[in-house]
Amino acid sequence: MNYKQLTSEPRSQIFALLQRKTPRKEIAQIVGCSKATISRELRRNSTEKGNYLWNKAHAKAMARRKRTTSNKKLDDTLVWRIKELVRDDWSPEEIKGVLSKENITVSIQTIYNIINADTTGELMKHRRHPGFKRRQKGTCRPTKATNIANLTSIHDRPEEADGTRFGDFEMDLIVDSYGHAILVLLDLLTGFVMLERLKHRKKAKPLAKVVIRLLYGYRKCLKTITTDNGSEFAAHLKITAVLRMKGMPDVKVYFADSYCSWQKDAVENVNKLIRQYIHKKSNFNDFSDEYIRNVGRKLNRRPHKRLGFSTPKEEFFKQIANFALAS
Repeated sequence: MNYKQLTSEPRSQIFALLQRKTPRKEIAQIVGCSKATISRELRRNSTEKGNYLWNKAHAKAMARRKRTTSNKKLDDTLVWRIKELVRDDWSPEEIKGVLSKENITVSIQTIYNIINADTTGELMKHRRHPGFKRRQKGTCRPTKATNIANLTSIHDRPEEADGTRFGDFEMDLIVDSYGHAILVLLDLLTGFVMLERLKHRKKAKPLAKVVIRLLYGYRKCLKTITTDNGSEFAAHLKITAVLRMKGMPDVKVYFADSYCSWQKDAVENVNKLIRQYIHKKSNFNDFSDEYIRNVGRKLNRRPHKRLGFSTPKEEFFKQIANFALAS
């Protein structure tokens, strides 16, 4: 059911039904709108004490509508800036969030209108895939790969290594149909990503050297690395041995269960973003090393909602600086 703007009559209905302690799902069916619309209405238009009074709710909604800028013509400079951010592959939500930090109010729908009004179709190419549906998580049994010695299961990973602290990474490869591979390293807290083409493809020892080179400068902050149990990660002990710091807790690599990619879903989501620039059917040899690194830089300059529309680059190096001051 689509979003519906409420008028005074359905608001009075909502008020009466709430007095009878009617569940929100039933209220939505009676009023003829979605449950999300009811939740949004109660969140936006209840009193400070959390009470919903239909007349006050309606007055509050009408006052907000008068303040909106959605019907005003946007400044040409602002429209140009929005188009440039779209070309930089920012989502409408990211654009709205960053502009709001500058006290510029633009609705997500207005940004979509600008994209849709582009008759060349050039802006539309920068949109995310609208038809994407998240795969439902299945069930899996803990498995232990036989091709990796001294493997430590993700089930033994500390609970705090879930993205709520700095220094926990996820690691993965994206590969093409020709056997070429790109290493992806992601800091879970800040979303900072590192990309590197693997010249020796999926060979474990050369891959370990690349991981060490990328993370060596941050080894004081490093706590865990989580990956899948592909044979390309068989040299994990070499990685942890070199990154081990005297007087610091040992870094450990944890392995997800077989066929359970959602156990490292953060890096899996980043892989989808990378595919905007390096398509699934492409040959990685068609891209220079600098182009691949620039994809990482571009992702690190994108503002994230969960970071308060700050960027992974800003937050990552802020964490590095804080760690240096504390040590």
